[in-house]
Amino acid sequence: MNLPLHFGLLGTLEAGLIALLVGLLVYALWHRVCRWAGWSDGHAIGWACVMSVVASAGIDAWNLFYMGMMRLESPLYARLFLATIHDPNELGSRVVIEVAGALGGVALGWLIFSSRSGEKNASNP
Repeated sequence: MNLPLHFGLLGTLEAGLIALLVGLLVYALWHRVCRWAGWSDGHAIGWACVMSVVASAGIDAWNLFYMGMMRLESPLYARLFLATIHDPNELGSRVVIEVAGALGGVALGWLIFSSRSGEKNASNP
């Protein structure tokens, strides 16, 4: 994410809240697409989970993966790479909170939209 977030735990919680909103919006879009196409809620939940996690935690997860897999043998290369990451001290916890927030947003969207469609189906016998 290219948003100016705080550092530390507050920045991690902000990123998680943004991921929750992304998950909610992505599920709302997929819910509408799946209703139009005649697919089940499982398709909407699955695709919304994948897309919201990639959209919200993708860059941070890639940086975490890259840092663990590439050899940063030179202190210069390590410093140059760490300078590109916003708050490298909290990178691992930020990835976990972003993934949890995105999945929680999809679950919240499913609860909101499934109760609405259930009320419509119950009123039309």
